Amino acid sequence: MATHVLARRLVGVALVGCLALIGAGHLGLAQESAQGPREILLNAHRYEFSQSRIDVTQDDVIRITLVAEDIPHSFTIDAYRIAKRAAPGQPVTFEFRADRPGTFPFYCNLTIDDGCRKMRGELVVAPRAR
Repeated sequence: MATHVLARRLVGVALVGCLALIGAGHLGLAQESAQGPREILLNAHRYEFSQSRIDVTQDDVIRITLVAEDIPHSFTIDAYRIAKRAAPGQPVTFEFRADRPGTFPFYCNLTIDDGCRKMRGELVVAPRAR
């Protein structure tokens, strides 16, 4: 009888230990997703972006708010198939996941003015540490 009770206690302790490990793993994931998207305010004015380089980490969710201050401008990253347009007084907000490491050019794809062709920058996605 004592052996049976001891066996039950050992199983109970093992079960609690396993649940604690599983819970810790889920807690880590919850903390990571609870951080939310990385917020970036990107102003476009006089043929330049307010940031010419955006640094993020692979798998970050990026939320960009594009604000055109003078004339309509766009934010385009071909590798991510993103092309968003903002007009003065009408900012646009969008999200994407930076799912692959590398350096990706971004630019204004509008042809309203020759100066738009000068609007360039780069998204730098660092590999996630494993």
